[in-house]
Amino acid sequence: MEVQELLALYDLEERIKAEWPNSEREEAGPVIRHLQGDTAAVRESCFIAFSRLDADTADRVIQEQIDYGRGQGIKVAWKLYEHDQPADLNARLLLHGFTGDEPESIMALDLGEAPAALLQPVHMDIRRIHDPELLSDVEAVEQAVWDEDPSGIITYLGEALREFPEKMSVYAGYDGDLPVSVGWLYIDQGRPFASLWGGSTLAGYRKQGYYTALLAVRLQEAIQRGARFLTIDASPMSRPIVQRFGFRQITTACDYTWEPPQ
Repeated sequence: MEVQELLALYDLEERIKAEWPNSEREEAGPVIRHLQGDTAAVRESCFIAFSRLDADTADRVIQEQIDYGRGQGIKVAWKLYEHDQPADLNARLLLHGFTGDEPESIMALDLGEAPAALLQPVHMDIRRIHDPELLSDVEAVEQAVWDEDPSGIITYLGEALREFPEKMSVYAGYDGDLPVSVGWLYIDQGRPFASLWGGSTLAGYRKQGYYTALLAVRLQEAIQRGARFLTIDASPMSRPIVQRFGFRQITTACDYTWEPPQ
């Protein structure tokens, strides 16, 4: 499949049609947003996954999302892809008070063309975590690698394992009893895309095969469960690794966030 054709399918399935657990999908005019939280009375954030804008409508719609977030007292997250219009949408978001993170490469692999190296049995100590109480191992690795509070991620993964375990598979690699590498797979059975998340390895254990082993385990699960493509939002560190295994960049994305005044 050509890159532009794959990108169009990604937009349709992963941005326009996607529905996520613990969130309410809402079409608000030219944007599709996901209201995250258990109920309408307990909203946590608003995530904009897709927009159809042009130079005449962009500023008005951006302000409408800010007004919505301010009214609800929640942050507004906007994932902007490089092919989204208008071409200066990133600059407009910044002018309206959004802050941007570092861009990531959206990479995809046709699982029908998965390399043989990722289809072999994995002999490293990779364990799937089913019990939310054992996510402390994931927390320890995330904390050490990123030097940030990972409690939000751990809370999200814990809720996923309790409420929709069929959609989230969490894995950790071990050296003896020490967790040294982690990653998880999100898969919605019957949809064409599965996605890789996490992918963190302690500095002293890099270039020893843990990242590749976790990649292989998750890829094999995605194939076994019928996914057609595997995607990853790749950082500059992970991009060359997955590229070596046949992942292609289909676009670039950047997360922008607006926070309500305290």
